[in-house]
Amino acid sequence: MRRSAWKTAGIPASLAALVLSAALAGSAHPYQETATAAPTTAAALDDLAITIDGILADRRLDGAQAAVVVRSAQTGAMLYTRNPDARLMPASNTKLLTSVAALDLLGPDHRFTTSVLATGKQRGSALHGDLYLRGTGDPTMLYPDYDELAAKVAASGVRTVRGDLVADDTWFDHVRYGTSWAWDDEDQYYDAGISALTAAGDTDYDAGTVIVEAFPAATAGQPARVTLTPATGYVKIVNRSMTVPAGGADTLSIHRPHGTNTIVIDGTVPVGGSSTKEWVAVWEPTGYAADLFRRALAAHGVRVLGATRPGGATPAAARLLASHDSMTLAELCTPFLKLSNNMHAEILTKTLGRIEAGDGSWEAGLDVISDDLAAKFGVDPTKLRQADGSGLSRWDNIAPKEITDLLIAAQSQPWFNTWYNALPIAGNPDRMVGGTLRNRMRNTAAANNVHAKTGSLTGASALSGYVTDADGERLVFSILFNNYLSGAPTDLQDKIAVVLATFSRHPAAANLRSAVPSVPATNGPDLEWRKD
Repeated sequence: MRRSAWKTAGIPASLAALVLSAALAGSAHPYQETATAAPTTAAALDDLAITIDGILADRRLDGAQAAVVVRSAQTGAMLYTRNPDARLMPASNTKLLTSVAALDLLGPDHRFTTSVLATGKQRGSALHGDLYLRGTGDPTMLYPDYDELAAKVAASGVRTVRGDLVADDTWFDHVRYGTSWAWDDEDQYYDAGISALTAAGDTDYDAGTVIVEAFPAATAGQPARVTLTPATGYVKIVNRSMTVPAGGADTLSIHRPHGTNTIVIDGTVPVGGSSTKEWVAVWEPTGYAADLFRRALAAHGVRVLGATRPGGATPAAARLLASHDSMTLAELCTPFLKLSNNMHAEILTKTLGRIEAGDGSWEAGLDVISDDLAAKFGVDPTKLRQADGSGLSRWDNIAPKEITDLLIAAQSQPWFNTWYNALPIAGNPDRMVGGTLRNRMRNTAAANNVHAKTGSLTGASALSGYVTDADGERLVFSILFNNYLSGAPTDLQDKIAVVLATFSRHPAAANLRSAVPSVPATNGPDLEWRKD
């Protein structure tokens, strides 16, 4: 099985003495020696600066922008800076801002509730009114969850609904796509429309997507066999594929044209070849969720005689027949951050707007995030621009200094360990532990040490998070690269992270230049968006 679709700087660093001087004079967290924060020698800082400068001298960054900040997590002291206040595209590092605000304001125990309500009287097994499916944005709804709701409706004694099935997605506004999102990614699982009623195909919880898999037929000359997970009639399959003899070319592609729910399978696949699998974002996810629920009702013997109507508000007098609560936000943080799930970030952004400001829109949610980060986490709202919750937008701009301010301040929160452990962990092959860092920094001092958020857009790559150095002290770092032309230079980020994992403040150990780590170079697209 293969996954084909993914998305695919610099002023010299200050001299060591100037770096230390700046930390003493201007840091929001002034440098101070404590029992657990060892004094840093000028020699150690000088060697660190020379080492990182050497890594950033890579030719792939010629003409690009690089901004790097390294600080003590305890004191805030600056250990290395390059362009600390340069506002660059952070890509999915934006999720650091969104997740912190969500945990702070919604709380780790927050759950999303999906409800079924009814109007009209029930006479025997017939409901003489409409049935309402009301969502609050749960990104983890799967077909079995809609099936569970349908079973509860059947258990209530309803067998016939004489009115309509109304899909109530009014908890959020009806703006489906974020500012400056690429239209040509609209069918990709990481670019699905946002609705208060949605569904996912599996436990990656890619809200608003259906899994399409095409298999070779048993004999040449036949079209590929196609399956949908979950089964749905909401999308139409146009199968133009052909099975060719064994050893032939595998050119299968799966895509959905803009503004439609028609999924086209093109190309050839050889007999005995592997399947092609895509997580395809549907057009208008509210209707998708309603289709799954209506199918589940039918499976439990509940007939809806009326139409399916999307977007209607549930009357205040409607009575509750069934409800389903999601996992907690603390639990959701694992697939959200480990797999860099864009839809989770956007749903949380609109949820913050709805709950904190009474408006389930991007504008309201982003204002709530900005206010919270400024008030509690030292992030200056005048020094960043956040256009969405996930980092898909190329309008997002933030400086690495602000990211490290957030990383430092988050440590004092009661939910910090939940958040810290939900970040991808370098070199850990378990997909739900290592996440988007599972194949990076393996067999180095950074493996199972670095907890950090990746970020990737075309021409933009980021890595920000935490690392424990050779002295046992935690450091925070933020590395942003923009406007490079070749493949994402994530190996340079990895080298810096490994250098920090081996950093020591002791003069005898301050000799990093001879130990720049060897990590695999990257010449293709950043693999953050890969499913395999």
